[in-house]
Amino acid sequence: MPGTLGTLRETYPHERRVALVPRQCETLKKAGLEVIVEQSAGIAAGFPDEMYVARGARIGSREDVLRAADILAQVRCLGANPEAGQADIPLLRPGQILIGFGEPLTALQECSQLATAGVSLLALELIPRITRAQSMDALSSMATIAGYRAVLMGASQLPKMFPLLMTAAGTLTPAKVFVLGAGVAGLQAIATARRLGAVVCAYDVRPAVKEQVESVGAKFVMLDVDAKASEDKGGYAKAMDEEFYRRQRELLTEVLREQDVVITTAAVPGRKSPILITAEMVSAMPPGSVIVDIAAERGGNCELTKPGETVVRNEVTILGPVNLPSMVPHHASQMLSANIAAVVKLLLKDGKIAVNLEDEIIRESLVTHNGKIIHPRVAELAGSTAHA
Repeated sequence: MPGTLGTLRETYPHERRVALVPRQCETLKKAGLEVIVEQSAGIAAGFPDEMYVARGARIGSREDVLRAADILAQVRCLGANPEAGQADIPLLRPGQILIGFGEPLTALQECSQLATAGVSLLALELIPRITRAQSMDALSSMATIAGYRAVLMGASQLPKMFPLLMTAAGTLTPAKVFVLGAGVAGLQAIATARRLGAVVCAYDVRPAVKEQVESVGAKFVMLDVDAKASEDKGGYAKAMDEEFYRRQRELLTEVLREQDVVITTAAVPGRKSPILITAEMVSAMPPGSVIVDIAAERGGNCELTKPGETVVRNEVTILGPVNLPSMVPHHASQMLSANIAAVVKLLLKDGKIAVNLEDEIIRESLVTHNGKIIHPRVAELAGSTAHA
């Protein structure tokens, strides 16, 4: 008998994405799985129930999905939906595999609850950045959406147009955009701002990304700071000491004086985002300029950022958007669904569902299994919290 993959309608406030789009239902059925989708799960992302049925899925109630699914795909698992997600816990059953974003490095209590329920949580945040796992890299997929959307938000707030225009009424100079952090979100922000006609420069604590920045049409800003140990083995930026950030802020102030739009993207997994722009630095920026702080959900890279709010200080507008991918739900869902389907296929062997701990991708991203928190880093954090 084939296993069953279930997808739920998201219950986190204002979450419009869905974990599985109709196209992937057909793919997974060919791989040997039955697919059940909660009624209206994809409506907010532009995928009505009829599209799922046409691709071979069946539609059921939330309870139907939770009871039938051997593998459960969600955008936001319990840890990333700590309040509304509690309602599903009584319906989870031992042996179920849960795939989605779960905030495993911070939502330690929720990880413990899933372990107690006997659920195996595969957290998308922990997918290793190795070549074989590129098709499963949901963080990069969502960062691509966030970088694109952040530039559009900045452009709509700026009292100028982005491109150079030569008109009968005179020449309009192009806007200047500065991107802080050249990871996936930053590189997409650069590319989007360039397409809109802005002059773009960028900075990253990792000097190695200079070539990538230049390849998408931006100038790389060199700061006189020691950044030798700025990247971890997974390719993510590491947190640095306060003296490093103080010197960095000093040098960045001079760059900010010239900018119309600043997009900040610096995030460290499982940690509060570093403050890169102080209130004093904001006061040095031109009147009418805009900061879009993509890192707002983890506190923000600007000292004045308020998550989910717009702040105006000294005629500078600071946007603190949260859940940017949900603002582009159709394509965000399409990308995320492809990532999740790739993870699901990793769990299938000879048509049966199996959690293979010998596989590096599964081992690195599996948080709970057989009633325990088995991910070493999460277990250590949970242990230290319990003894605090």
